[in-house]
Amino acid sequence: QVQLVETGGGLVQPGGSLRLSCAASGRTNSIYAMSWFRQAPGKEREFVAAISWSGHNTNYADSVKGRSTISRVSAENTVYLQMNSLLPEDTAVYYCAAKVPLYFGSYYTEGSDYDYWGQGTQVTVSP
Repeated sequence: QVQLVETGGGLVQPGGSLRLSCAASGRTNSIYAMSWFRQAPGKEREFVAAISWSGHNTNYADSVKGRSTISRVSAENTVYLQMNSLLPEDTAVYYCAAKVPLYFGSYYTEGSDYDYWGQGTQVTVSP
């Protein structure tokens, strides 16, 4: 089993920035592709960003592309999401997810692909 813990959420004004962190513990001797998803009130969970275990390959939802950067320190089993130019529509609970990939360079954008999830961290963008 792998436990994922997200931190870094909070209240920020439009145009501001946040850096979310996700730390993995437990069975961390395996490699994991990781990602961020989010769920706003009354809406379905949606993909935000994904990164391969190698860190060389990434993918972003169109809604955050150019404003967000996903990165990781694999040796520390930690993944980050730097979000800039935040908009009110970015308000959501942000979840970290992990999956044992087929290849070092694989990443996944469907929630159903992932085996492990964190509890989420709230991000609120409001004046």
